[in-house]
Amino acid sequence: MISCIIIDDEKKARETFEMSVQRYLSDKLSVVAMADSVKEGVYAIHKMRPDMVFLDIEMPIENGFKLFDYFETVSFEVVFLTAFKNYAINAIRFSAFDYLLKPLDHNELTEVISRFEKKKKDASNQIRVNALLSNINIGADISSKIALPTASGYQMEKINHIIYCEAEENYTKIYTVKGDSFLVSRTLKIVEEMLPPEYFFRIHKSYLVNMNFVKNYNRTDGHKILLENGVELEIATRRNEEFVKALTKAKD
Repeated sequence: MISCIIIDDEKKARETFEMSVQRYLSDKLSVVAMADSVKEGVYAIHKMRPDMVFLDIEMPIENGFKLFDYFETVSFEVVFLTAFKNYAINAIRFSAFDYLLKPLDHNELTEVISRFEKKKKDASNQIRVNALLSNINIGADISSKIALPTASGYQMEKINHIIYCEAEENYTKIYTVKGDSFLVSRTLKIVEEMLPPEYFFRIHKSYLVNMNFVKNYNRTDGHKILLENGVELEIATRRNEEFVKALTKAKD
């Protein structure tokens, strides 16, 4: 039986969650405590030592991310709860175990539990939490570092050191100013969502480029760009017009 704690400032949301567990997952999931704030949640976690914590993000006094300030090591899996589809979701998808949108869908909750059952607990949990906290603070600061998941853990890389990204099936290859490259265990679509759109542009289904490294644009030879590292990439026809606008910062 998987033990869990629900931390949500809305009483109705807590009760709805508990009812869903009792109705659909009573044989797999046990709600051992519920809390209406981060402070109460920290107390419950220390007392009950749950396997999972379902954590609301937007709460008064302290939001859900503040929970991690109270733990030197995180021995439980966190599933974020949010009513805001775009609220920190990119960072969460990239680094956290999972998230659920409100109102709660019991089928999605069941899928989360299934993924938890398949996943072996290991030391990477704390590493992933550290990566999450790093990524949610990026915003549009291109000088910040981003935590990129690799096969062996996470690689911290400055955003303004990334020249371009290339899709490799379910992975993404990152090319940097140091002349090296490394493989990220996420699709190019997810990597694109993590990087600031003010600087990165998807020129092709296989390429995402840092506009600061575009050296030359050639529209007479198949719409190609030359990057500062000497690499030439082709722009997809359907993306060409939008790329030119982004390159020249033209306004409609």
